[in-house]
Amino acid sequence: MEEVLEIYKLPYDPNKPLVCMDETSKQLVKEIRRSISAKPGHPVRYDYEYGRNGVCNLFMFYEPFGGKRYVSITDRRTKKDWAIQIKELLNLHYPNAEKVVLVMDNLNTHKGASLYEKFPPAEARQLLKRLEFHYTPKHASWLNIAEIELRVLSGQCLNRRIPDKETLEKEVRAWQKQRNFLQAKVDWQFTTEDARIKLKKLYPTLLT
Repeated sequence: MEEVLEIYKLPYDPNKPLVCMDETSKQLVKEIRRSISAKPGHPVRYDYEYGRNGVCNLFMFYEPFGGKRYVSITDRRTKKDWAIQIKELLNLHYPNAEKVVLVMDNLNTHKGASLYEKFPPAEARQLLKRLEFHYTPKHASWLNIAEIELRVLSGQCLNRRIPDKETLEKEVRAWQKQRNFLQAKVDWQFTTEDARIKLKKLYPTLLT
């Protein structure tokens, strides 16, 4: 925990950007019956019945102190899917960065070995050399700032019925563009000193 908190205190460095990564899923839901249009005094109304249309995975890469976020939508969340996202992060979004400091939870897919499962050893090694991994502790996903941005995405974009992957991609792309234009950042206040006071029970007791 303290390792992650200390990283959040480091000054912004475009050559070594801090990026927080998290994932979520979105169930695709299509309307079975036609909605009733809005009229004075009544919002648009939808029938309670709906049709399930599959589930998509969303990868969120968020640079909290640079105000950038990149969201990708995939059909699955396997090791190879994660590896593809990491390659895109490094080569497309941060091609000139010396190293990307990556904060994420400790899932079995979020490992350097996943790169070797997807790419030739030489390419996987080059990608891995440009990464610095930092994992949030078990049951402490709240330390991952990307989780905050996912909640914003859910509240502003995903809290409604979305019928298919194409619509989801379009809506998320528009949301991402607007948030990046605003350079929306997080004002993270929780520090190591706070943790040692407010989360004292998580620390071992030293007998003297």
